[in-house]
Amino acid sequence: MGRTFAEAMKHRRTYYSIGSGSPVSDGEIERVVREAVKHVPSAFNSQSARVVLLLGDEHRKLWDIVKSTLKKLVPAEDFGGTEAKIDGCFAAGHGTVLYFEDTSVVKKLQEAYPAYKDNFPIWSHHTSAMHQFAVWTMLEDLGLGASLQHYNPLIDEEVRRTWNLPEEWQLVAQMPFGTPTGEPGEKSFEDMDKRFKVFRS
Repeated sequence: MGRTFAEAMKHRRTYYSIGSGSPVSDGEIERVVREAVKHVPSAFNSQSARVVLLLGDEHRKLWDIVKSTLKKLVPAEDFGGTEAKIDGCFAAGHGTVLYFEDTSVVKKLQEAYPAYKDNFPIWSHHTSAMHQFAVWTMLEDLGLGASLQHYNPLIDEEVRRTWNLPEEWQLVAQMPFGTPTGEPGEKSFEDMDKRFKVFRS
């Protein structure tokens, strides 16, 4: 859409009301996700992020996994609301981006740099967060609405089995996306004087 990065960042919002359509081709969606995976920075240039793009039936398969998993855990009298939320807010979309971190990369860094051993898992999640933000903003700029979900670790094992993913890939988040069919909620902001300070000399 030709926005600046700052404009795109301001427009990025959480959309729970999404449809299965898309204003752009699946190839364009794949392109922007691939660009984010390639260019988003990581600690020590570890490139530990792993991203899976699910489209069409593969996308719906994920949310069937979420429902079947939660059905075993949520009381029967409450499951109707859970199922409605999954079907109406997530499964109804066009696709889902899955974010993983490769723990084997983290372990190798811990072995190579023992002085920073405790920091590498934290930095790994920083890397994942940057990928999530970058992809979310780029999807928004394509005219798609998205939200960020965390059904891990409940679904981890079944997700790895279904798509034959390595055991070392740790699921961090799920991002369903699609054509916005409603407006995002109001966003409030804390007093910037409490959150941001400048010191000059």
